[in-house]
Amino acid sequence: MSETPPNTLQYRFDGPEEAPVLILGPSLGTTWHMWDRQVPELVKQWRVFRFDLPGHGGAPAHPAGSVAGLATRLLATLDTVGVQRFGYAGCALGGAIGAELALRHPERLASLALIAASPRFGTADEFRQRGVIVRTNGLGPIARTSPERWFTSGFAAAQPAITEWAVQMVRTTDPGCYIAACESLASFDVRDELARVGVPTLVLVGSDDQVTGPAEARTLVAGIPDARLAVVPGASHLVPVEQPAAVTDLLVRHFSTAWQPAYDTTTGRTAISADPVKPVLAAPRPATPIAEIAPPAPQPEAQGRPDQYDAGIKVRREVLGDAHVDRALAQADEFSGDFQDFVTRYAWGEIWNRPGLDRRSRSCVTLTALVAGGHLDELAFHTRAALRNGLTPVEIKEVLLQAAVYCGVPAANSAFKVAQQVIREETTPDEE
Repeated sequence: MSETPPNTLQYRFDGPEEAPVLILGPSLGTTWHMWDRQVPELVKQWRVFRFDLPGHGGAPAHPAGSVAGLATRLLATLDTVGVQRFGYAGCALGGAIGAELALRHPERLASLALIAASPRFGTADEFRQRGVIVRTNGLGPIARTSPERWFTSGFAAAQPAITEWAVQMVRTTDPGCYIAACESLASFDVRDELARVGVPTLVLVGSDDQVTGPAEARTLVAGIPDARLAVVPGASHLVPVEQPAAVTDLLVRHFSTAWQPAYDTTTGRTAISADPVKPVLAAPRPATPIAEIAPPAPQPEAQGRPDQYDAGIKVRREVLGDAHVDRALAQADEFSGDFQDFVTRYAWGEIWNRPGLDRRSRSCVTLTALVAGGHLDELAFHTRAALRNGLTPVEIKEVLLQAAVYCGVPAANSAFKVAQQVIREETTPDEE
């Protein structure tokens, strides 16, 4: 067990001190106990290191808002205990951390297993919407529906004790850390980088996983050069819990046979193993080039202030959501396209991106201005944006009450009707 400064993670070791280290990374909403049934077998060969995400399993509630931030904390934790090189197996968010390690810190990683993972987890809107629900209703609704996402219906019915354990595990997570973890998954996307994963990789998925299923697993295998796929029948998203024996056997076989040699510190290269070369499935490329590669044309030096379009579209999507922005851009034509370009560059790239106010404060200002102007259509999507930016329904109500004093009761009356409908839609949990 460990004491946990803000820049590290809560952890525990099992197994012999002299053995190579194998790290097991948890899924969102779980604790290191999701790996309990793998540990007795794994410690026969490895020193098993498990960690909890911030605010999970009683860990201190120091939120980390990105997968890169979580990977950095994990490495800082490993540095404190003298672990430099390790194998890594992670489930879902834990798998995203593993992919981040393989891409940014390949010299630390000997072998990798990605379980119930994906190069991109759904859409950013889905996870930010989950954050809105948690901020408004707490973790109760998410906890009640977790067994449906994590287990097959047959397993959940046959194992009521494990099902209740899953519910309580989510319910006792710190809400702020859960929301931050959702934000980590919302911003995670390594689809264009998979070819740079240079470590032997097992991609493992449950056949009935409806969250990150076989399709996502095949995307990983197609993109990672040295990757193999294992589909576990009769399992859903939390496959190490639902099919522990099968997962344990697959992990033992993978890490026993696919442990990459350490980097040579003098050359930065790894030793060449004697394993057979993986066959190339594609037809050989022609010997002659298919196109001439011209040197890049010299670019004129940038004059004045930098173009803010890229920064603006990023902020616009984060605040309003991909679906809203995609609709607005799709509807733009020759007549309105310049206006969309103007809004993206100046409203979002310049003003919303300034450091003087945080996004919560900017949402408060924006809602008040829209009430004053009677702009009810814009008020609807900026109410959604305010929820995404961290305002609660109670805080939005207070903004509208304040606006009623200075903008007039009729304007606030119309605003309350619009905001009330949006808040109901955005904060009502799915009952599927």
